Amino acid sequence: MKNITKKFGHLTANDNINLTVYKGEVHALLGENGAGKSTLMNQLYGMIEPTSGEIYINGNKVNVNNPNVAIANGIGMVHQHFMLVEPFTVVENIILGSEITKYGVLDMKKAKEEIVELSEKYSLYVNPDDKIEDITVGMQQRVEILKALYRGADILILDEPTSVLTPQEIKELVIIIDNLTKEGKSVIIITHKLKEIKQVADNCTIIRRGKRIDTVKVDEVTEEELAAKMVGREVTFKVPKEDRETSDTVLSIDNITVKNNRGLVAVDGLSLEVKRGEIVGIAGVDGNGQSELVEAITGLRKIEKGHVKINGKDITNMTPRKIIDNKVSTIPENRQKVGLVLDFSIYENMILENYHKEPFSKKGILQKDKIIDNAKNLIKQFDIRPTDETVLAKSLSGGNQQKVIIAREIMNNPDLLIATQPTRGLDVGAIEYVHKELVKQRDRNKAVLLVSLELDEVMNVSDRIAVIYEGKIKYVVDAKEATEAKLGLEMAGGKK
Repeated sequence: MKNITKKFGHLTANDNINLTVYKGEVHALLGENGAGKSTLMNQLYGMIEPTSGEIYINGNKVNVNNPNVAIANGIGMVHQHFMLVEPFTVVENIILGSEITKYGVLDMKKAKEEIVELSEKYSLYVNPDDKIEDITVGMQQRVEILKALYRGADILILDEPTSVLTPQEIKELVIIIDNLTKEGKSVIIITHKLKEIKQVADNCTIIRRGKRIDTVKVDEVTEEELAAKMVGREVTFKVPKEDRETSDTVLSIDNITVKNNRGLVAVDGLSLEVKRGEIVGIAGVDGNGQSELVEAITGLRKIEKGHVKINGKDITNMTPRKIIDNKVSTIPENRQKVGLVLDFSIYENMILENYHKEPFSKKGILQKDKIIDNAKNLIKQFDIRPTDETVLAKSLSGGNQQKVIIAREIMNNPDLLIATQPTRGLDVGAIEYVHKELVKQRDRNKAVLLVSLELDEVMNVSDRIAVIYEGKIKYVVDAKEATEAKLGLEMAGGKK
């Protein structure tokens, strides 16, 4: 890609970027949220056209003005938010738009054979007859990769491929990428996870605020050097925090039982306490009742038995609004589905929980000037970009969407802040920011409950760590005494 510039009105998303990718290499594209990585790759895949610049594939100049041209030239892309039809099966999704017909009739048998052959070749094991809505996110990602390979992709773009995967699935993905490059495929990974770049990439191009900063050989740089190039300053990986005395219990969970969507017990007689001035981290492998626990505390899921108290007051099975009024705020696990209304502006999203209260409404009428002033203050305070409060939430980068939610939840001045996967899909600069905000809340004598699948995050940020396994808290330890090996063993349900 030569001198690629992309402008959206006055905003320059890509500013004269050059990128060279070789056959059989893994090339990482590193940058903060909103640096212009996905925009650059969307031009390579023909989703948007460059304002200026040229694209060459195997030495030939190609005008990639739509994805069909990209696919015809051997380019495939797996988007961060998958593009799959949920009620369809795996095989139906893979062949969609490239169907094999025999005498005008869909030849499913041949399609299945080809897909099984492909999946075995690259260790992308899937069941062709499963419906997308019934398989895990990791499996869905495999389907997306197979879909690209089925269309003959030699250059595969993976946008934030690990942001939704468990640690085990990440290991499997690393093996898959390795298999692809052994077959001579080139893989471009859009990411901001430094650990992964060190693990899989050969070369890395760093983009900051739309400009190419550098291209480096990965084995010649440290994670710290990559982080500094990406953010433009040194980044601290350790969360700076002083020891604190805890005081009264804010959250008290007593022996609660909660069922999942299939009516099976997901939280099984769980008890836990969080006091003022502490961060309690819940560590566990995905699917051990974390989501159901948070939904139960926040009024989104029925508690079958047991009690949840805030500051000694029983809030079991109250409505979400009443629970918010009892000083509980939540940074939800899925910012796009639960945290934001994507078609609302930043200023509207900022008051979703308080629109009915003064100063935002008087006698049932919204006070727009007050609502906009509130958004302007929060945008400044939380460094949300772009700084225009009328921008729709769906057009923000992941990190800035997260900042909108954090700003709104902290504005509520909660006694208990629940943070679920608060840094999922964020870059090191944004992660550092979120961690500091959580510690700030604890230092203001608030109680913080952190639920995360990232073990490093739980160990770094928490004061105490509780391991959840099969819906029960089975081990609680002071964070200073926790070891990754011991926590890992408990998370897997191991015995001494």
